Amino acid sequence: MADDHVVYMLKCGDGSLYTGYTTDLERRLSDHRNGDGAKYTRGRGPLRVVYTEGFPTRRAAMQREYEIKQYPREEKLALVEDGDQAESASGTPSV
Repeated sequence: MADDHVVYMLKCGDGSLYTGYTTDLERRLSDHRNGDGAKYTRGRGPLRVVYTEGFPTRRAAMQREYEIKQYPREEKLALVEDGDQAESASGTPSV
């Protein structure tokens, strides 16, 4: 089964982080950039995807989204950093 459900983290232009869930990351990012996404991201551009994690079910993805949202900022930044290291080690993007 494909990982159709994605938890993502955006870095906003003001340096803040936003975590969300989607089944279509490109569409959702476009929504955020056009002001049709979450209220939090409006006016905080430019937005950059800094972390993604795929899941086979909506339930698993939403549980992970909630878990990440509970993390303090430092822990979120560590996730982003770990994702960057995984990308450079494997040669395939994970963020």
